[in-house]
Amino acid sequence: MEQKLKTSLMNLAKSLFGPETEMRWINEYFPFTHPSWELEILLNGKWVEILGCGIIRHEILDRVGAGDRIGWAFGLGLERIAMQLYSIPDIRTFFSKDPGFLNQFRVEDVNQKIVFKNVSTCPPCTNDLSFWLPQGQEDKYSSNDFYDLVRSVGGDMVEQIHLVDEFKHPKSGKVSHCYRIVYRHLERTLTQLEVNELHDKISQLCTNTLGVTIR
Repeated sequence: MEQKLKTSLMNLAKSLFGPETEMRWINEYFPFTHPSWELEILLNGKWVEILGCGIIRHEILDRVGAGDRIGWAFGLGLERIAMQLYSIPDIRTFFSKDPGFLNQFRVEDVNQKIVFKNVSTCPPCTNDLSFWLPQGQEDKYSSNDFYDLVRSVGGDMVEQIHLVDEFKHPKSGKVSHCYRIVYRHLERTLTQLEVNELHDKISQLCTNTLGVTIR
């Protein structure tokens, strides 16, 4: 049972932190298991505890009518693991409901590498941008090109970009995209005027570079 438990949890740790991760087991005490262990991994030169586990005490199984069974249990500190995986410095960050924090973890591929970015305490400014794609060349257009363009102009002042609407005109056949851009500065409150000026630059560059027609 000990071998099965440790092998399973080491494989879990490898899937999260990489197959070359160094690990070690520490004898520990937990009230419902015996023997009990903690699993530590070596990260950035330091040993970090990521879970506790052990063989379930048999008297507990007896009391619930499962005396003919044997089992093991483990407990994960999900926030502790997430802090290490995503470089989140403060556990209190997990209490945030700010979209600037939550949207960093909304990805298409669960294996995508994420590095946490600090979220500003200043209020955001949100502007939408709608345009027609170049007619007859819709297959060549990629939203990623638009995202790269916006980042190149707005830099760190662009916190989020989302495609919020897409439709095809029933008569003309033209395809329209609408993107929502959230602007926010880490250290100061942006005025709507300066955001509008930045937004206009993005619009002009979209027209010149991507060949779209602003709506």
